[in-house]
Amino acid sequence: GDSLAAGYQPGAGDDKDGGYVGLVLDAKQDTSPKTKLLNLACSGETSTSLVNGGRCSYEEGSQLAEAIEFLKAHQHTTRLVTVTIGANDVTPCLSAPDRNACVQQRLTALAGNLRQVLSQAHAAAPAADILVTNYYNPYLALYFVDPALAQITTGLQAALNNTIAAVTAPFGTTVDVATAFRSTDTTIVDGVPRNVAEICRLTWMCARNDIHANDAGYALIGETVAAGLP
Repeated sequence: GDSLAAGYQPGAGDDKDGGYVGLVLDAKQDTSPKTKLLNLACSGETSTSLVNGGRCSYEEGSQLAEAIEFLKAHQHTTRLVTVTIGANDVTPCLSAPDRNACVQQRLTALAGNLRQVLSQAHAAAPAADILVTNYYNPYLALYFVDPALAQITTGLQAALNNTIAAVTAPFGTTVDVATAFRSTDTTIVDGVPRNVAEICRLTWMCARNDIHANDAGYALIGETVAAGLP
């Protein structure tokens, strides 16, 4: 996955044993105490760099190749694969001259790449459950400076998450992080839409203009993924 799977936080960097993935490990160990974690996530990864390499260094050349090599070697003992990828594919479209064309192109590429990732992972370790997270929308925080653009980003979030869900369906389960973050709840509370308030509470977007989850956000993602464990 990307920086969310790597547990990145501003000023602290990656926390591959923590973040949401570490919390999922804790939940898995409640029923399978011998479970171990291998976190191959790469901050800044797109679905294209995950497949082809170039963002982070891997012995097998790419995050996907590294993951498949591991899964083939441990196919009889691997029981869970989590994936978080796609946000970095479409975020550049916010500043593209033709936003709609950019989104369509990027989502088409994401669909093809994610299908390749999940189909290869399933083939390499057919007994493993695959959980793919969708995304919260950090750009709801633009409500305070550009409400119109904040509203546009809700459509981008929906398109991204719909793509992830459609591709994931034949191979595993989509974990609904967007709903956990109340992404579509526009109820006004203390003068602010609840979805905006939740982004401020669960990410660094309002405090540091950083899209990543804070401790509370990672805890919520971890709880949401853990709730989907078989």
